[in-house]
Amino acid sequence: MAMNEKSNTNSPLVTGLFRDRESAERAYQSVTERGYGRDDVNLVMSDETRKRYFSDGSSAQTELGNKAAEGAGVGGAIGGTLGAIAAAIAAVGTSIAIPGLGIVVAGPLAAALAGAGAGGVAGGLVGALVGAGIPEERVKQYESGIKEGGILMGVRPRSREDADYLADNWKQYRGENIYS
Repeated sequence: MAMNEKSNTNSPLVTGLFRDRESAERAYQSVTERGYGRDDVNLVMSDETRKRYFSDGSSAQTELGNKAAEGAGVGGAIGGTLGAIAAAIAAVGTSIAIPGLGIVVAGPLAAALAGAGAGGVAGGLVGALVGAGIPEERVKQYESGIKEGGILMGVRPRSREDADYLADNWKQYRGENIYS
């Protein structure tokens, strides 16, 4: 239905904060199992979190690990089926490291932040998340969680069914402040 298609482009992101790598990996896998790919997944984390969870060689062999490394402009071998989507994401070049804030962003939000220019970086992340349809109060919770080592994941669902599916799965994987 044409009306549905139009509303999907304006639908808010399904977002959740994950406090550890394992829960974020499982949530990321649920997204890819639902048929979402390189242009669909946003990741936001501190550079410190990226280094802690994704900088060693063994951890780069997963989709999330590769996307996190790609978000910081880190190269490396991508192995196995799980790395295929992350390799495609890296090819698109939709990532940005924001050195002044110590934040790494990968996915469509990175393109929006890059388009805003370096001058708008300070309020860029908050503005981009609010612009994506996330209430400002929730964004402040996410910002705090990222500073505490959390990983923020966001996906723009194609349908209400997908939004519900992702939110339910992310809750099972210890996602916090799930917004859909």
